[in-house]
Amino acid sequence: MVKARTSKPGREPSAPASAWNPTGGAGGGNTDGTPARQPTGLLGQVLDPENLNRAWQRVKSNRGAPGIDGVRIEDFPGWMREHWSVAREALVNGTYHPSPVRRVVIPKPTGGTRPLGIPTVVDRVIQQAILQVLGPMWDPEFSASSFGFRPRRNAHGAVKQVHGFIREGYRWAVDIDLSKFFDTVDHRKLMGLLARKLSGESLLGLISRYLRAGVVTDGDIQPTTEGVPQGGPLSPLLANIMLDELDKDLERRGHRFARYADDFVVLVKSPKTAERVMEATTRMLERRLKLRINQQKSQVRPVRELEFLGFAFRSGKIRVSEQSLRSFKQRLKHLTGRHWFISMKERLAKLRLFIRGWMNYYGLSQVYSDWPGLDTWLRRRLRMCYWVMWKRPRTRIRNLLELRVPIRQAVGLGRSSLGPWKCARLLGFAMSKNWLESQGLVCLADEWWNCAPLR
Repeated sequence: MVKARTSKPGREPSAPASAWNPTGGAGGGNTDGTPARQPTGLLGQVLDPENLNRAWQRVKSNRGAPGIDGVRIEDFPGWMREHWSVAREALVNGTYHPSPVRRVVIPKPTGGTRPLGIPTVVDRVIQQAILQVLGPMWDPEFSASSFGFRPRRNAHGAVKQVHGFIREGYRWAVDIDLSKFFDTVDHRKLMGLLARKLSGESLLGLISRYLRAGVVTDGDIQPTTEGVPQGGPLSPLLANIMLDELDKDLERRGHRFARYADDFVVLVKSPKTAERVMEATTRMLERRLKLRINQQKSQVRPVRELEFLGFAFRSGKIRVSEQSLRSFKQRLKHLTGRHWFISMKERLAKLRLFIRGWMNYYGLSQVYSDWPGLDTWLRRRLRMCYWVMWKRPRTRIRNLLELRVPIRQAVGLGRSSLGPWKCARLLGFAMSKNWLESQGLVCLADEWWNCAPLR
C-alpha cells in the first residue's frame, strides 16, 4: 500500500479569485455546521484542494458537453458553491455514488460508430483528480512499448517504433483487433489489478462505483456490469493498467511490439513465427484478461499490408494509409460541397482548421507524392464553390472581369452552359493557386513540408 502524502494545514490553492475553489468558499464544513472530516490515504491526496483545483482547470480547458444533470462547464462554479460540501462529505464517508454517464454515439474514421460516455462535470473533476494521483504511481512501471495516454508519449512514437522494427528486418505483423475493448473490460479482473497497489484504500471502492455507475440511453438507465466507458478522464489509465498484463507477457517472450491504447501490433521475422505468436497472444488475451478478439480483423500479414494508427508501411517509408486518405478526401469534399450555403470566408476558415489539425498528425508521413494531386483537386473544388456562389451570368462576368480576365473570355465563360465542375477546370487561369491562397486556402504540400520536425 502506498504511503499517503499529508497536506500542509491551511494550504489553499494559489489561484485567482475567479478560479474554482474546491472548498466551496465555506471552509469545507459539513452541512450541519460541524468541521469536515479530513480524509486519509490516497483519498486525502485526491481531495487535496490544490489537486482538485488542477483537476478543475484541466476539465475546464477540455470543455466538453454536459452530463445527465445538464450542468455545463460555465455553470459548474455556481453548482460547486452550492453542492460541493455535500459531495465532499459523501466522498469522505464512502457514500458518494457517481451519476450514470450519458451515452452518445460518434462516427469512427474507418466507418461504423463508437459509443462514448459523457460523465457529469463534477464526476469528470473527481476522475481527473484521481488520475493525477494514480497516474504517477503506475506510469513508471508501464512498458516502454506502450504509447497511449501517457506523459510525453503519443501515437507518433508508436508508429516510429513499428517502422524501426521493420527496418531491422521484422517483416511480418501479428495484427490483433480487440472487439469493443472499452465496453468489455472484465470488472473483476481490473479490480484485482488495482488492488495490488490500492489494497485497504477507500479509493478502490470509489473506482468500483465509477465502473458500475451505469449509462443513460434514450432516457433509460442501463447497468454496467463490464467495460470502462470511453469519455471519462480515468478510463485511459484503467485501460493501460488492464493491458499492461499484455505488454509484460510480450516482453517476457522477447517480442518487438508497439501499443497505443487497445491498438497494438507485434513484429516478427517469419510467417511461421507470426502464427505461433498469434495463437499464444490470442489465448492469453481471452483466458487471462477475459477480452474478446475480432476474428475477422485479426490476422497475420506482411508489413506492406499493415495499417497501424492510420499509417501504412510500404517501400521502407511511413505513409498515410489508403483508408485515412479516403476519409480525408471525403471530409474535404463535405467542406467544399457546392450545396453548403455558407460564406467563402467561413468555408475557408473551417478548411484551414481541419487541414492543419489533420496534417499535425498525418504530417509524419514520409511520402510527398500524396499531396500535389490532392492540392490540385481541392483548388478545383473551391473554384466550383465560387462559381456556384456567383450564380447568375451577370455576376460571374463581373467577378471574372475583376480578376482581370479578358472581356471576351469572361463573357463566354460567364454565359457557358457547362456544369460547375467543368467550369471549375477552366477557371484555373483566373483563380490561380496564389489567388486562392490569398483568400485563405492552405496548401497541403506546404503544410507537409512545415511538418518536417515530426519526421
